[in-house]
Amino acid sequence: MYVAMNRFRIALGKEQDFIEIWKNRETYLDEVPGFKSFNLMQGATDEECTLFASHSVWESEEAFIGWTKSEAFRKAHANAKPAKDIYLGPPKFEGFKAVL
Repeated sequence: MYVAMNRFRIALGKEQDFIEIWKNRETYLDEVPGFKSFNLMQGATDEECTLFASHSVWESEEAFIGWTKSEAFRKAHANAKPAKDIYLGPPKFEGFKAVL
């Protein structure tokens, strides 16, 4: 199993705008071999931002890498031009392999 996460720092007051972007986004993940599940997670809010994480589960790291090189990935990211007033910097990627 492999878990791929992107952490997003979202401007205060823009949380619902960010959620709507993801609600209305076609990910094409169902077209990709090895994809298991996806969740958008909301974390803590501080005086600067609210933390979110996209969380996808894959059969293997190879399956995830295959998705990043696929037509489905290109289609999913084709119109992903972030609104500058929503995001406080680029997402931070974190990948995890199951060890137990």
